[in-house]
Amino acid sequence: MGTLTATRIPDTTQAELDTVLQRAADAAEAFGAQPPAARARQLVAAADALDAASSELVPLAMAESNLSEGRVELKRTTFQLRVFAEVLDDGSYLQATLDRADAAFPLGAKPDLRRILQPIGPVLVFAASNFPFAFSVAGGDTASALAAGCPVVLKGHPGHPRLSVRTGEIIVQSLAESGAPHGAFQVVLGFEVGTAALQDPRIKAAAFTGSVPAGRALFDIANSRPTPIPFFGELGSLNPVFVTPSAVHARGEEIAKGYVTSYSGNAGQLCTKPGLLFLPADHGLDELLAAESKAVAAHKLLNERLHEGYRGRRAAVTEVAGVRVLAEGSVDDGAVPTLLATDVDTLLANRQELLEEVFGPLSIVVTYSSGDEARRAAEAFEGNLTATLHAESDDTEFAATLVSRLRERAGRVLFNGWPTGVAVSPAMQHGGPYPAATDARFTSVGTASIDRFLRPVTYQNVPQDLLPEALRDENPWGIPQTIHEPK
Repeated sequence: MGTLTATRIPDTTQAELDTVLQRAADAAEAFGAQPPAARARQLVAAADALDAASSELVPLAMAESNLSEGRVELKRTTFQLRVFAEVLDDGSYLQATLDRADAAFPLGAKPDLRRILQPIGPVLVFAASNFPFAFSVAGGDTASALAAGCPVVLKGHPGHPRLSVRTGEIIVQSLAESGAPHGAFQVVLGFEVGTAALQDPRIKAAAFTGSVPAGRALFDIANSRPTPIPFFGELGSLNPVFVTPSAVHARGEEIAKGYVTSYSGNAGQLCTKPGLLFLPADHGLDELLAAESKAVAAHKLLNERLHEGYRGRRAAVTEVAGVRVLAEGSVDDGAVPTLLATDVDTLLANRQELLEEVFGPLSIVVTYSSGDEARRAAEAFEGNLTATLHAESDDTEFAATLVSRLRERAGRVLFNGWPTGVAVSPAMQHGGPYPAATDARFTSVGTASIDRFLRPVTYQNVPQDLLPEALRDENPWGIPQTIHEPK
């Protein structure tokens, strides 16, 4: 699958990795000490350079990933870089807080305290397979870490090695030409290289998007180091969708078509794909759901490894007793959507097989016979990136009880929509309780994702000329400061 992967790009050697890590360590202080406006210019320069190279990069991504031009998300990638430039220009992300000394403080004399967020240090980013741009070399993890002032060591994904190398070359050149220190961004290749980098004390944090087994193994490595580091992993999600009887009655056809579009889009290779659709037992939509699924054209998966993984998971799920096939699909020359059906009792009796993400165009319709049964199903989930409810205005009580359960198990709760499509915005949460993410407090999409790569430091009674510029009284960077004066 893909026409450019036959010529193998060699993995990074251990000696090369050591040089890369030392460059990142050497660059950390200078890169983090830059005024935010300087890094903002560097991010914009990287975005401009990638846009200028689109005629070269997009065909390369298409050839290596089997994605169509419309699915290759270079525009989203450069948009993310520019959004973080705006975050830097604003400066409030530093949360600069000045708490003046107060001799009359009720608990005794209080010293001058000044708190700010500072870069955590070199960050290791593992690129994802399903977004060769937006979650890969120049993706959101890279953009947010660079914005925070952290040098990035990017472990390229084996599914698009040539694109990874070329994208990396463009970013390195653009950052250098716009004033970033040498070592602010580098690309390495190889499975063992990624593991070795994660174990190296010069790496201070890591970000990963991928499978639960691989993510859990890396997470354990990060936490078993002599000095553990934060590991921000996005590992797996079923993204359940619940539909009330009133919603089926009011707009069942619309919901059925929207669901098929959502679970089959991008060949089901999106982390927010709805893997389960809960419908009332008398929904009457089986024929429409099957017809819509069968009408979706075959689409090759990103690479042969994912294709074989999908083949195996599809067979395992289809063979569960009590699971019916609504649309058989195929896994031969590309993947055609497979739609299955079962009930809540069967789902709960076969949690290990059915409550596990299937990466590819497969989803399951699950019927419930009562509101209590729907709530019981909602309580069975582990963490998810998203949970969706389709309901009408007269479903207030049922909706409220479902939402209260779903919000405990998801990072984003949707109402009358579909989870595929994740906006890059200040309020976006793209994370959730494990295994959706390794730390539900953070997001990997949106401007709040910068928080992962910053840590707070408080300065007590430090002279003005030794304070970070952002904490000085004259505020030379001109960033927002929260100032607490004595009462």
